[in-house]
Amino acid sequence: MIEQTHIDKFISIVGDENVKSDKAHLIAYCYDATKTRFEPDAVVFPKNEEEISKILKYCNEHRIIIVPRGAGSGFTGGSLPASGGIILSLERHMNQLLEIDMQNMVARVQPGLVNMTFQKAVEEVGLFYPPDPASEEYSTLGGNVSENAGGMRAAKYGITKDYVMALRAVLPNGDIIQAGKKTIKDVAGYNIAGILTASEGTLAVITEITLKLIPKPKFKKTYMGIFPDVTSAMNAVFKSLASGANPVAMEFLDKLVIQALREKLNVDLPSDAGAVLVGDVDGSLEDEVKFQLETLEKSFSENGGKSFVIAQDDDHAKELWFARRNASPAVTIFGTKKLNEDISVPRSMLPVALEEIYKIGDKYGMQVPCFGHAGDGNIHVNVMVKDKNDPKQMEDGHKAIEEIFQLVVDMGGTLSGEHGIGTSKAPYMDIAFNDAEMNLFKNIKKAFDPNNILNPFKMGLD
Repeated sequence: MIEQTHIDKFISIVGDENVKSDKAHLIAYCYDATKTRFEPDAVVFPKNEEEISKILKYCNEHRIIIVPRGAGSGFTGGSLPASGGIILSLERHMNQLLEIDMQNMVARVQPGLVNMTFQKAVEEVGLFYPPDPASEEYSTLGGNVSENAGGMRAAKYGITKDYVMALRAVLPNGDIIQAGKKTIKDVAGYNIAGILTASEGTLAVITEITLKLIPKPKFKKTYMGIFPDVTSAMNAVFKSLASGANPVAMEFLDKLVIQALREKLNVDLPSDAGAVLVGDVDGSLEDEVKFQLETLEKSFSENGGKSFVIAQDDDHAKELWFARRNASPAVTIFGTKKLNEDISVPRSMLPVALEEIYKIGDKYGMQVPCFGHAGDGNIHVNVMVKDKNDPKQMEDGHKAIEEIFQLVVDMGGTLSGEHGIGTSKAPYMDIAFNDAEMNLFKNIKKAFDPNNILNPFKMGLD
């Protein structure tokens, strides 16, 4: 427990109403989407960068652990106070859109601004911010940067790091830094903004983000391709892209997911479908969109596609997207515990990767429904444990996950495409990185945070 003298100091910095140590607040801030629980000793809501600087300086001097937090929507425990300390919550006060610079097509935001709120604001002035994580309606931009969030539009537009131009941040000792500029080119000094992106709040507390914007596309169409099996669909993914298709999104559902959607949500998908690809194409000209659809339809057909559907209007598009957006809750019909991982492999390896993943599931007697962002090689693998109260089944589930991680790394892939490492994937970091690489990570952490007060023991850095 934190001493009352420390609580009093925080109150003197941010005010009594912005420091909470009652049981209700500790419970409210003790979990994320993993459902794992670690209660903090207190929750502090800073109002500005200066207050954050004072808090970090004090905590650094007194060796008090600080865990930065946005909406707490992460899937790997990155914002959990696994080692105690205080939650530094940025969603209450530091949630403003500071500027939309139309001339330079950039925006400045505070880290607590919700992704979807930002998207709507820039689209109102004819601009576009593409990164769209599934949590876009509630996740914050600071959290998106800290995890380098992706989303369904990543196939064409990339992920969060591709839009971060500059950051303001507070170091663990209280120093305030500016990393990056509004300029398109900047090669003066180390790329500190790049290092802070995806650092999961272990190196500094982000206080302001400068994001690149692009013109909003004028035309968009939704499509769906139905395939007899997963291999055909995965071949269609990388072969379509190699042939000149450039879809905004190319999302994937396998046969088990289709079965779950039909049984649980009565989704109208063919019972004999082995896989589905659904996505959008967009462009500034209608002919551009037409060309993309024709390219996809031809490639899908050449790779065994059974049918190709183009949405006739917005309502039809929503119907086609409903299946993908509800894949995650639907697959719970296969077990009481879902071990959900977001592996990523080179797109050309998708057919073999999925074939081998299903074999690993069979080895342990577990169903492994898969769905996700096939257009960028990022698949959500769900090892379904039938009885979470059976220790043997849980052990086998984690063994299956470990084998899947080893498989994708051997294929040139990675442990996580967008969810990050946090605490849940930390035990597997040695699969993806050798000793020299892990030591480099640890030395970077030590350079930023020599007293290890900022979100410690995450990402396998203990």
